[in-house]
Amino acid sequence: MTDHLYRDPTAPVAERVRDLLARMTLTEKVGQVNQRMYGWDAYERTADGHRLTDAFRAEVATYDGMGALYGLQRADPWSGVGFADGITAADGAQVADAVQRHVMENTRLGIPVLLVEEVPHGHQALDGTVLPVNLAVGATWDPELYEAASAAAGAELRARGGHVALVSALDLVRDPRWGRAEECFGEDPYLAARLTEALVRGMRTAGVAVVLKHFAGQGATIGGRNSAATELSARELHEIHLAAAGAGVRAGAAGVMAAYNEFDGLPCVANPTLLTELLRDQWRFEGIVMADGCAVDRLVRLTGDPVSAGALALNAGCDLSLWDACYPRLAEAVEQGLVAEQTLDTAVARVLALKFRLGLFDEPFAYAEAPGDQRSDPSELSERTARASITLLANDGGILPIAPSPRRIAVLGPNADSIAQQIGDYTAPQRPGSHHVTVLDGIRSAAPPDTEVTYARGCELVGGDLSGVPEATAVAAAADVAVLVLGGSSARSGDTVFDSNGAAVVTSANPVDMTCGEGVDLADLRLPEGQLALMDAVAATGVPVVVVLVQGRPHAVPDLPGTAGAVLSAWYPGPWGGRAVADVLFGAAEPEGRLPVSVPRSAAQLPVFYNAKDHGYRGYVDQPATARYAFGHGLSYTTVAYGPPRLSRARVTPDDPALICRVSVRNTGERPVRETVQLYVRRLSGGASWPRIRELRGFARLELRPGDEADAVFEIDADTLGSVTRDLCLAVEPGELLVETGPSSDRTQGARLVIASSG
Repeated sequence: MTDHLYRDPTAPVAERVRDLLARMTLTEKVGQVNQRMYGWDAYERTADGHRLTDAFRAEVATYDGMGALYGLQRADPWSGVGFADGITAADGAQVADAVQRHVMENTRLGIPVLLVEEVPHGHQALDGTVLPVNLAVGATWDPELYEAASAAAGAELRARGGHVALVSALDLVRDPRWGRAEECFGEDPYLAARLTEALVRGMRTAGVAVVLKHFAGQGATIGGRNSAATELSARELHEIHLAAAGAGVRAGAAGVMAAYNEFDGLPCVANPTLLTELLRDQWRFEGIVMADGCAVDRLVRLTGDPVSAGALALNAGCDLSLWDACYPRLAEAVEQGLVAEQTLDTAVARVLALKFRLGLFDEPFAYAEAPGDQRSDPSELSERTARASITLLANDGGILPIAPSPRRIAVLGPNADSIAQQIGDYTAPQRPGSHHVTVLDGIRSAAPPDTEVTYARGCELVGGDLSGVPEATAVAAAADVAVLVLGGSSARSGDTVFDSNGAAVVTSANPVDMTCGEGVDLADLRLPEGQLALMDAVAATGVPVVVVLVQGRPHAVPDLPGTAGAVLSAWYPGPWGGRAVADVLFGAAEPEGRLPVSVPRSAAQLPVFYNAKDHGYRGYVDQPATARYAFGHGLSYTTVAYGPPRLSRARVTPDDPALICRVSVRNTGERPVRETVQLYVRRLSGGASWPRIRELRGFARLELRPGDEADAVFEIDADTLGSVTRDLCLAVEPGELLVETGPSSDRTQGARLVIASSG
């Protein structure tokens, strides 16, 4: 063993970590678990480029090193960074290298710093390619496409010098009133798990470490209230909220972010049941646990002082802080005996191990070219994802695709011509003059040459100002078809007021033109008053109406017969989403999306997720308890017929559960289709817990030309048939099941399967 084993690239990571840790002072150790500085405070723009600030130099000097630097290249209204003073793609690597060089050359041990960036749907940086939001990704039901898009986003990040991507993946839309619904893949644990795996695989291809947000159960907050309490049982946590995290860990995630919510009376960041017993002892996870922004500071309410609060989180298993004032005082906690130095060493070792695994000690500077497939065009993948996510909810009037060569198309509504309102929360300013496509732009480009496209905004996004409705009504009345682009917006502005963690602060005294995003929760899921009035007025003209919903959550859609002949959900489709919407409207592309969430009739009927416990509830007196549009729903421009599922055997045992399920699917219409065939399991008897109505356990895609018929084939195994037992483990339990297949959760056919006791 040499005197500097930690610098030997041939030595095992564990040995390099031990050697380096043994050389560190208490102060240096505390520095490695701190991530308290905002990255945009580490530099300032000058006439010649960028320079490192005195504040950054002082932070490095205080701890003789730096564990991680958050958001060096982040740009948005909260950070206040834009093109005038920020870091663009052209200089990202250079600034990242300057940061790294300073840390390594001006500290005793020369430990490189982790550069941590937000990658919610693309790198949140100037010139970063914006992808459709997670809820749109969920609507694609296409893990392979998302893996490719994630790899492209990771390559952008790595080429600019970033190492760690913070990505929302683990939250579920259990209450669509929650403003962060757009950050979720949907309401279902199986679908979220498959997409989380794809995310991690794609990012790892690009050499990027992924920290998955948020662990655990944050989407179950009461009333859809951001950062509020949850009332989760251990069983609900295991059955619903841990599947995606487990899949991400198995796929190689580098870390998880401890969420704001509490579990069993303790915030996640201070919860040893989650962070140590489950994550470390049961799952054998060896990566890092990062706190959410300022989450450790909130523990002062429990402990009474910041030193004890930091000790509480560290003892629970949180390795790396984020912006808080408590972890900088961990040396005091050690000296006061509130936390053992060995516990601090364990956290430091995990941070160092990640740096070694990323190769930062051996190749600390930005790649000239990030690893992975550089042939992938991120903008093309963004547009493909948008196109695959567009979901045809209704086509009762048969007006889609739009008939060839209409004389005049009226494009109306507050979301028809706004890039800001179709790219979602957590996005950087878009470069002025760059090529982005609104829905209006897309329709104008895709319309036949002799078709006139007219436009009127009609109303504002929120509020009851109806002054623009008469003009829009007149424009609609003169058209052959009206495309009404409604929905929501997560677009922040320089006037938005922010909380200490970057969430928007929206109150009656501080209204904003936002209906979604972090901090923007809704009590009422209906479209705003002005939008509903506009829709009614346009429908009254008698012109055929197509509603396109650009949204970050499933709004409660009213009964539409007599109002709209067709409804498309485009979610927040990203900067090129307008072209994707137009392709579907004109039939150049088939609608492929399937709902990753249930669309409610009203907020009063919540919860409305499809996989509720099956107690045989018949519904309210004044309205059904069922969703307006069910989970998995999505129409196409053709008709498809399903046969019943066929099982290779009708009886299995827990020790031998494997079988094959086949279902024949036929395209009975006149257009091609890419059909998403869904597999559900429904327990009829047996099991350790009261069963859910049904649970998604598989899906497959079939490409069918008119008249074609093919089998979707599902390999069923213990993972498919497993359920959470009394001891909260996953096992195949004796009983009787229905194995169901169909085009959505409310249109299935089933085959009985008996799971007999092994004895």
